[in-house]
Amino acid sequence: MDAIELLLQRQSTPMLTDPAPNDADLSILLSAGMRVPDHAGLKPWHFHVISGPGLQRLSDLYVKATTIDLATKAGLLESTCIDEDAFNEKIAKVAKMPFRAPMMIVISTQYVEHNKVPQQEQLIAAGCCAQAMQMAAFSLGYGAMWRTGDLAYNQTVKTGLGLSEGNDITGFLYLGTPEKTPHCKPAKDFQANVTYWN
Repeated sequence: MDAIELLLQRQSTPMLTDPAPNDADLSILLSAGMRVPDHAGLKPWHFHVISGPGLQRLSDLYVKATTIDLATKAGLLESTCIDEDAFNEKIAKVAKMPFRAPMMIVISTQYVEHNKVPQQEQLIAAGCCAQAMQMAAFSLGYGAMWRTGDLAYNQTVKTGLGLSEGNDITGFLYLGTPEKTPHCKPAKDFQANVTYWN
């Protein structure tokens, strides 16, 4: 697959199974993440590679974060009683999330104080890491899915992953082998999203 073909055919793959990227391929993915545009060479990002027993550790962290969040919300609303069935359903759902794929890479920021590089640029750079690693995975024949959701913004999850105060999770990159051959989606028309100044 050449570079243009990769750019034009890349797509997300939500249904993933074993095998996950092996050590050599994982090194390629992480190296691709390190090659993104990076104003002033700050490397304002961090990668958590999660697989095997680490998926259960992340699941436990998700359950803890969700339990705290639901209990806090219930406590804020005086007349609210926790619906036990809904609570258990929500907990069961978040507990399964890490197991959507045999490997995950959590991409987070590692902001650096710099007078010429605002945090917004550093956040974008960290987002570019997720994109680069997803593209590299696709080029190696793996499937990948970049997700966020409420847990990406949850302080308990951030703390559990060791993020320092004020940093952000830019994405959960799920990695594995597609359960079935993905159907190539048609190209999206760009005309409505482009303005030409000639």
